[in-house]
Amino acid sequence: MVKTRKTLSRRKSGKTFEYLILTLPGVFLLFIIQYLPLNGLVLAFKDFRYDVGLWGSKWIGFKNFKFLFESITAFRIIRNTLLLNSLFIVTSIVGSLIIALLLYQINNRSLIKVFQTSMFLPYFLSWPVTAFITFAFLNADLGLLNRIIIFFGFKSILWYNDPAYWPWLLTIINFWKVVGYNVIIFYAAMMAIGKSLFEAAKIDGANSFTINRKIILPSIAPVIVMMIFLKLGRIFFADFGLFFMVTRDSGLLYPTTDVIDTFILRTIRVTGDIGIGTAVGLYQSVCGLIVVLLSNFAIKKLSSGNEIL
Repeated sequence: MVKTRKTLSRRKSGKTFEYLILTLPGVFLLFIIQYLPLNGLVLAFKDFRYDVGLWGSKWIGFKNFKFLFESITAFRIIRNTLLLNSLFIVTSIVGSLIIALLLYQINNRSLIKVFQTSMFLPYFLSWPVTAFITFAFLNADLGLLNRIIIFFGFKSILWYNDPAYWPWLLTIINFWKVVGYNVIIFYAAMMAIGKSLFEAAKIDGANSFTINRKIILPSIAPVIVMMIFLKLGRIFFADFGLFFMVTRDSGLLYPTTDVIDTFILRTIRVTGDIGIGTAVGLYQSVCGLIVVLLSNFAIKKLSSGNEIL
């Protein structure tokens, strides 16, 4: 008996070792791409000069961070990043849930595949293509949207000159881009719910609204929480392609579209000051880490007394 246990233990150890060997290429790439460049974070505390290099440049402490928070754009980029990302999270999660619930009511599988494919297609489009499609709609002279506005007797709108429209435009574009991906995740979670629950609910006289509220939503609550948690972890990180390419980097739109990521690029590209750009990026990462830790703590507190989570 003891020999059998030792033999089984050795076999498990051998399989574990094989799995560890298989993970080595991925771990190596992760180290090269994610961890090795971390030594560049010292640029946030240096007055970087190309002629003396990274370690030869003068240490200046927190002056780069001081410059960031004393600038007039610091509040603007942080506000825009948080507010727009919050708007994206709410609209994408709520909208995707509603669409997934509607799809779940359809019994025709061929029709479901058509809807899923049509919604998922924008997810595969690159941001340059999305920016071109947006420009085709919003162009001042030949844009489809302005042609419709003129047809009904109104004046055309200079969309790329007025920042007031863009929080809503970016929200719509982001929703159009990611809704298919979110819907598939929620729909797959719904498909895993046992059919016996629905049959029992219908026998008890429950209608569709009651089934959605009492069975479907509680059953997929862990998936919803996971999606929200993943999105909250990126709340300080804006989608660069959306904010840079779709807005065509128009300076007139900066009051509502300038975010941390575009500010970092502009700082390095215009001023060439890598130290300030690194300081902003480090601040962004630290804030993102804090949000992830707080979200994780809050979810654990909520789930401790909730069997659903």
